[in-house]
This record gives sequence, structure tokens and C-alpha cells, in this order.
Amino acid sequence: MSSRIYFDHSATTPLDSRVLEAMGPFLGGEYGNPSSMHEEGRVARAAIDKARAQVAALIGAEPEEIVFTAGGTEADNLALIGAVRASGKPGHVVTSAIEDAAILETCKHLATGGTRITHLPVDTNGLLRPDSLLRALQSNVTLVSVMAANNVVGTVQPIEELAQLTKLHGVLFHTDAVQAGGKIPVDVNRLQVDLLSLSAHKLHGPKGVGALYVRKGVRLSPIVFGGGQERGLRSATENVAGIVGFGAAAEIARNELDEEAARLAGLREHIATEVLRTLPNTTCLAIPRSAFPVT
Repeated sequence: MSSRIYFDHSATTPLDSRVLEAMGPFLGGEYGNPSSMHEEGRVARAAIDKARAQVAALIGAEPEEIVFTAGGTEADNLALIGAVRASGKPGHVVTSAIEDAAILETCKHLATGGTRITHLPVDTNGLLRPDSLLRALQSNVTLVSVMAANNVVGTVQPIEELAQLTKLHGVLFHTDAVQAGGKIPVDVNRLQVDLLSLSAHKLHGPKGVGALYVRKGVRLSPIVFGGGQERGLRSATENVAGIVGFGAAAEIARNELDEEAARLAGLREHIATEVLRTLPNTTCLAIPRSAFPVT
């Protein structure tokens, strides 16, 4: 047995065996195209419909508000580019300085087309202060995008408070919840967000599949064109096995959220206690790669 311990769950999580079991039939015998009208196609469509409902339940959404994508990065791209294009103007996007590259690079791309980009600073705790956002909202803003939980420092942003400010100004609010979904409670109606990105492989699902929550009434322009799948917002034959796995992972995460949160909190406290006991006054721990040789 390997003595290595995997600590990099913010990068990706191992596939849950129950998720793999759910995916199994769609990796082999159930091969239908979900856009086809014959029995094989209807089986695939029913599996996607079930997964859509499972992912929606994880975040308190309606199934028809879930658009499946090839991952969290594509979901972020669709949210930002889609919102700006739908506005019919170059627009103005406000975000934080500590977003994931999926947001920051998309903003760079939008800037080449004339979109104004504002990067708001965070405080010493990594938090975006509402008063900072309020000042930015005094100008004409198309969309605000702030990540729910940071993948490096773990900061959980006050999304509900920030989204309330955008509502007062009639501005769309998007949150990249890739690191939050399935780990902390996320409810789109309580948070009052218009758009929310998720990724399956961050919650013990398969890689290569994600989702964008799009609140009813929010207008987006597609960034992938073709056969009109996913309500025309994401054309391409759906990754049925991946979507089924995402749905299974979402349902497991929802059912075991409290139990898993308590387990992780216990591990965190144990690690912190032991580190501080052996290395007093340590607030940041870095371990050289050489300390963990590949076996």
C-alpha cells in the first residue's frame, strides 16, 4: 500500500466508486445519442434529465435552469461572454483580484473587444468588501463576478451581501462556485445570484463536465454553436456518461454535506493543532516536494 497521502482536493478529487457505478452503463451498453428519437436516444435523454434534476437540487435551482458544459471553465466563459454579448454593448465587468484564471483570462479576452474590466482588491483576509463593490456599481456595470470560495486561501466571500447590492442597481451577478459546490451549503435563491458555475471533478465526479446555473429570465448569448442542445446555450452532443456521473456526485454531496463538513473540520483542526504544536507560530505551511518522493 502506498504511504502517500493526497492533499490536493482543491485541484481535483478522486472519483467516488458510487459515481463510477452510475456512469458504467453509459460507458458501454447505453450508447444512444440523447437528441435521437429512438429508444436508445430516449434512454440517454432520461439519464440527462435525471442528472439535471440532481445537480439543480444541490444548489436549490430548478432543473431547467441548469446548462451542462465541458467544465467549470466553460461555464465561466459562457456566463461572462454570454452576458456581455447579450447586452449588445461592450459593457463593463467587475470582478475581484483573486479570481480563478477561468475568470481573469476571460476578462482579458473581453477587454480586447472593448469591455471595461474592473478588478477590485480584497482585504488582508482575502475578502471583497461590500463598500468596495458599491463604489464600483456607481458606474454602468453589465455583470459582477465574484468567486464563492477561493481555491488557494479558502476565503468564503459574502456572496449574498454582494449580490444584494447588484440587485439594487439592476446588475447581473455571477459566482464561480466550483470550490464551494458540494462542500458548503449553496442555495441560489438565498444567495440571489443570477449565474453560478459548478464542476463535477471538484466533488468526486468525473473530469470534463460542469454546469452553469442560469436564473429564469436571464439572457445569455451562446459561445458554442451547432445543433442547439442545452436550450441553444451549449450546442454539442452531450457527454452522457459524464453528466450522469455529475448528477450522482451532486446527489451524494447533497445527502452527505453535513457529515462530510464535520469530517473535514475535524481533519483541519487536527492538522492545525499538530503543526502548531511542533512548529510554534506557524501560520503558513509549505512542504518541499522532495519530502514526498514518488514510490
